[in-house]
Amino acid sequence: MPSRPADHREVYGAAPEQFGELRLPCGGGPHSVVVLIHGGCWRAEYDITHVAPLATALADAGWAVWAIEYRRIGSPGGGWPGTFDDVTNAIAHVRQLAARHPLDLARVVVAGHSAGGHLALWSAAQESFLPRAVVSIAGITDLATYAAPTGCGSAVVPLLGGTVGEVPERYAFASPATTPPRVPVQAIIGTADAIVPHAQVDALARSTGARVIVRPVEGAGHFDLVAPDGDAWTALLQALRAVTG
Repeated sequence: MPSRPADHREVYGAAPEQFGELRLPCGGGPHSVVVLIHGGCWRAEYDITHVAPLATALADAGWAVWAIEYRRIGSPGGGWPGTFDDVTNAIAHVRQLAARHPLDLARVVVAGHSAGGHLALWSAAQESFLPRAVVSIAGITDLATYAAPTGCGSAVVPLLGGTVGEVPERYAFASPATTPPRVPVQAIIGTADAIVPHAQVDALARSTGARVIVRPVEGAGHFDLVAPDGDAWTALLQALRAVTG
């Protein structure tokens, strides 16, 4: 789908993957900010390029979009704890962006798709620079139940450096279902998603302290949710407007 180059590309660290792309909407601002975290099973072969159409469409719809890249499984330093450190640092970098661009730090939302949805939800349980809300787009919430020998679930053990029996404290810390976000969550899920089942949303909704509004998209598959058209796009716009005003 169509996209335009980012208005600004900035680094937040020394590694090649530690950068982000900022796209600004028209107008003088200050603009609400969407920190956008791409998915791809936390693996290095899937990068930021596949969310460029979504980032472009969100900027055209009125949000400043800070789409972040981060170290992933297969890149030096990726996995535990580098992937998580990068997400924390990339979100915190919004403060520096706001010193140079018309961004409203009171209206920062973190959104992510699939593995990126997991990282978005995880970030909101941390004490450093809390976002106002999280929009989870087919986000993975319970790493212990999602881990599997095949498919995207096969990335969980490499991500955390062991099985749940070997490093249970990492699974508890890294799973939003057991360490829930401290801000409101809008959770979008497709009813035909064959990669992240609805049970992942249910696990988050059952967790103590989570404030979750679930937005199912009838008939939508996993990747329909990041295509800026159709019912899934409408659900994403509604979710973002609900939390940014």
